[in-house]
Amino acid sequence: MPVGYPLGETAMDESSSREFLIQTGLPLRKELKEKFLRDLNPSERLLFLKKAKEAITVKCYRASEDLFHYCYYLAMQERFRGITPGSDEGMLRVLLVEGKKDVEEMIKEYETRLEQTKLPALDETGYQFLDYFSG
Repeated sequence: MPVGYPLGETAMDESSSREFLIQTGLPLRKELKEKFLRDLNPSERLLFLKKAKEAITVKCYRASEDLFHYCYYLAMQERFRGITPGSDEGMLRVLLVEGKKDVEEMIKEYETRLEQTKLPALDETGYQFLDYFSG
């Protein structure tokens, strides 16, 4: 699997990708911001940004699509924590447990990938990453 692309997703064509990289200075596909806005509610967006800031400033992770997916799945993990099925909802409980397990595996996968490309010191593109998703 190429680094930077989420599991099961494909890259946009090279000319669009190159143009977007030139416009923003970040190695990100523009679809990620759309996904951020579409899939996450306001409190999950704040959590995403908090986790991204921590990953960039404390852990020195590189601003990349892997960082986006790492923070995205951390926000999804928090969403799962807020779901509490009733005692008579057995199938929902099974789906919830399986979903949590899948999200935890994705977090571990992206964390491993980020650790492999970790920077020795804080990089300025990290702040661009935060600004991009904040604005």
